[in-house]
Amino acid sequence: MAVINKSSNFAIILMAIKLTVIKLLLMKFYDRINEMETLAKINMQSTENACFTVVVGRRRIGKTSLLLKAFEHKPMLYLFVSRNSEAVLCSGFQQQATEVLGLQIYGTIHRFSDLFEQLLMFAQHTPYTLIIDEFQEFEHINTAIFSEIQNLWDRYKDRIQLNFIACGSIYSLMMKIFENQKEPLFGRLTSKIILKPFTINVIKDILKDYNPNFTAEDLLFLYMLTGGVPQYISLLMNAGATTFDTMLDFVTRSDSPFLNEGKDLLVSEFGRDYSTYFSILQLIAAGKNTQSDIDSIIGKNIGAYLVNLEKQYSLIVRNKPIFSKPESRNARWTIGDNFLRFWFRFVYPNQTLIEMGKMNLLKQYISNHYEQYSGLILEKYFRQKFAEEQNITQIGNYWNKKGENEIDLIALNDFDKTAVIAEIKRNPQKINLQTLEAKTVSFQKYLSKYKVSFQALSMNEM
Repeated sequence: MAVINKSSNFAIILMAIKLTVIKLLLMKFYDRINEMETLAKINMQSTENACFTVVVGRRRIGKTSLLLKAFEHKPMLYLFVSRNSEAVLCSGFQQQATEVLGLQIYGTIHRFSDLFEQLLMFAQHTPYTLIIDEFQEFEHINTAIFSEIQNLWDRYKDRIQLNFIACGSIYSLMMKIFENQKEPLFGRLTSKIILKPFTINVIKDILKDYNPNFTAEDLLFLYMLTGGVPQYISLLMNAGATTFDTMLDFVTRSDSPFLNEGKDLLVSEFGRDYSTYFSILQLIAAGKNTQSDIDSIIGKNIGAYLVNLEKQYSLIVRNKPIFSKPESRNARWTIGDNFLRFWFRFVYPNQTLIEMGKMNLLKQYISNHYEQYSGLILEKYFRQKFAEEQNITQIGNYWNKKGENEIDLIALNDFDKTAVIAEIKRNPQKINLQTLEAKTVSFQKYLSKYKVSFQALSMNEM
């Protein structure tokens, strides 16, 4: 019978982490200019006063890559919190502290608080950056760690030069740890960075690097599938999937990493209630976007679930027509994350096909529904594009109380009193600006103070 050596096992994990770090540093680094500048300022500030920063964002968004890039030429200790016993974690962390910082800690440390105090004491005479990745995982190892960190931080922060960064992927847990008034680390942060997907221009730049002759269809499919999430884009580009056809082929391969991604991201977030949340998200992705629609199918009031999905998990967005009153109940729910919207629309409902290995049928299903679905994504694309590139103060779309008279894009500038109203279609020949202008009659009173222009936006304008 084989004997498992815990220290040897941890060494293997440590080597895997090191290889991942090396890979991340070797990859071409795109964008994140503002975040890099912010981190540089925080690092400078930490040489005078200790800083405690949290970096949060969905998984695959590039938090680790950003932090390793920002501090690659500076004194930095990177610790990754895996689900292991506290003693085993501390053993590995102790070894890393010795290798990276030259910090000699005598004896065996079994508690993280003891190690953390040693790291704080080291910062009394040596400025450096301490990054703890997947910080929320301490919740599963020893919940007392958060109180211990708080106690030690309060004792040492006024006499150390430490740039302390807690990085985490599970949004709900990270917000609970740092923003719940009942939690020990509430009020301790000096900075918070929420990392978001790449902008449309960055997505274009990346696609151009890998496919200089890309088409509008290639760009739309990449945006639809990834929403600008760096790791998803990297997976596709590195696999040579840079066109509509090759990306669709990659997504529907039996070994595609995208097939289980939705479960991998969300099951740990939702816990035992995940099946109910998955059902709700599947319905929203399929176009059942009002609570009454969803209630009637689920068979119960799901208001509390919708509130959690919006407020706690930041997965869905409650859209109201522009110009509507704050108390208006004329709202529609959408999944904010492009990939999850795609996954719950096409992958999750077809688990049986995937389990049977009928990948050709999954590909056919996506192809059959692609044009209609991508038309909705094109609307989102242009609203995001306007928000990122135009001088506007409000942007949204419009529909009346009956759900009719829809307008795809209304962008306002309340400073110079200009408004852009646009119809968005894949095919420009299906756009009629006279019909669009006629639709504005129902809310003309709101437009009276604006200089209004009407635009036709299609695949040609991407």
